Amino acid sequence: MSWWIWVILGLMLLGAEVALPGGIVMLFFGAAAIVVGVLGALGLGGPAWLQFVLFSILSVVSLLVLRDPILERMKVRGGEAQEIDSLVGTTAIVDQDLAPGADGKAELRGTTWSAHNLSAEPLAAGQPCVVERVEGLTLFLRGKA
Repeated sequence: MSWWIWVILGLMLLGAEVALPGGIVMLFFGAAAIVVGVLGALGLGGPAWLQFVLFSILSVVSLLVLRDPILERMKVRGGEAQEIDSLVGTTAIVDQDLAPGADGKAELRGTTWSAHNLSAEPLAAGQPCVVERVEGLTLFLRGKA
């Protein structure tokens, strides 16, 4: 098999790794294909069957040995993962009157959310409120003082 076919295959696999969601798998197959292509270009690739065996061994071994350490290294250090874009503490605008403990709708960042009034007093439509916490798609709001 020509060496350039391995390199193109490797680049396609690396491109697929970037384009598709997943947990870093095709990276190892792409890298193995490029290594086999480079060996072929240097005249060390051998016959096609040996190239396929080398590709398979390199792919699987690198996947088994390197994937977990890479994923571990990519995690946020210092305990639990932190939210990068937290909504807590931001201001939402109530779309309708909300009695204490009642559910309704509020707007935040141009999107309508389900909302729950945590305040002891009612919230009026159009009133700005502070997001205390977020559970799923529900904002828990408290009126601004």
